[in-house]
Amino acid sequence: MTETTKTHVILLSCGSFNPITKGHIHMFEKARDHLHKTGRFIVIGGIISPVHDSYGKPGLVSSRHRLTMCQLAVQSSDWVRVDPWECYQDIWQTTCSVLEHHRDLMKRVTGCILSNVNSPSTTPVIGQPQNQTRPIYQNTNITDNKPTAIKLLGKVSDSLGKICCVRPHIDRFTFVDENANLGTAMRYEEIELRILLLCGSDLLESFCIPGLWKESDMEVIVGDFGIVVVPRDNADTERIMNHSSVLRKYKDNIIVVKDDMNHPMSIVSSTKSRLALQHGDGHVVDYLSQPVIDYILQSQLYINTSG
Repeated sequence: MTETTKTHVILLSCGSFNPITKGHIHMFEKARDHLHKTGRFIVIGGIISPVHDSYGKPGLVSSRHRLTMCQLAVQSSDWVRVDPWECYQDIWQTTCSVLEHHRDLMKRVTGCILSNVNSPSTTPVIGQPQNQTRPIYQNTNITDNKPTAIKLLGKVSDSLGKICCVRPHIDRFTFVDENANLGTAMRYEEIELRILLLCGSDLLESFCIPGLWKESDMEVIVGDFGIVVVPRDNADTERIMNHSSVLRKYKDNIIVVKDDMNHPMSIVSSTKSRLALQHGDGHVVDYLSQPVIDYILQSQLYINTSG
C-alpha cells in the first residue's frame, strides 16, 4: 500500500492522568509501532485528553495541575499533544462525547465528509482551505513540504470516524483547534482518516461491568470509532471481549497491541506512582518523567494524600 492509500489514524486517549506516567507515553509509542507494522495504517497524531474535575474520582487533583503535567510529559514529542477541551467544559463529559467533539471539529476545520467506519464515503469532497482568518494556534516551524509528509496534531472526537477527502491544490493546509496548540501542514490527494480510542485493557474490561457504560455509548465508541488496546498485567483480552456482547459484535474494530508483558512500562500505573511519591520511594523515577516529578514536588501534589 502507498502512503496515500493507507488509513491515517489519530490516537485519542481519555483518562485521569493523575499523574501521567511513562506508561501512558509508552502506550502511545507501542500502539503507533504496532499499527505501522500492519502495513495498513499511518499514525499522524496522538491526543491526550484529561478528564474533567467533576469526574469525582477520589484523590483527583485539579485539571490545572494535570494538564500541566501532561504537557511536561510530552514536551519532547513531535506527534503527541495535550488537549484541554474536556477539562474546560462546564460539566464532566463522557468518553463518547469527547470522541464526537473531535470528529465534529475535524469535519469543521477540514471541510471533509466523515463517514461511519463500517460504511465509508465513496464520494470524496474537496476540502476548503480555511485561510480567510489567521489561525489562533499554528505550527509555523514545519519545513517539510513533501506531499506525503503528514503531521496532524489536532483534537478529535470521542466516536471513531472516518474522513475521505481530496485536498485542494495548495502547498500548505493548516488544521486548527481553537482550544489547543495543535497545528499541521501538508498536501495530499485522497486520504482516509480515522480517530481511534487508545486505552489499556483495564478500560476494555470496564465495558463488561453491568451498568457502568451506556450500551448506546459503547456502540458508538466501538462500532463507529474503534479501539486500540495495549494490554497490561498479562490481561487476557480475548476473554474480556467474549464477556461483552457489544465487544463481540464489533470485534473487528478492536486492535490489540501485542506488547512485551515483561517490559517494565507494562506494569507502571498512576496508582503506583502516587504511592511511591507518598512513601518517598526512589522507584518513582521509573514511573514518571523528571519534569513531571519536579512539578509534583514543587506543587506538593500527592504527598499527603492516600491511594
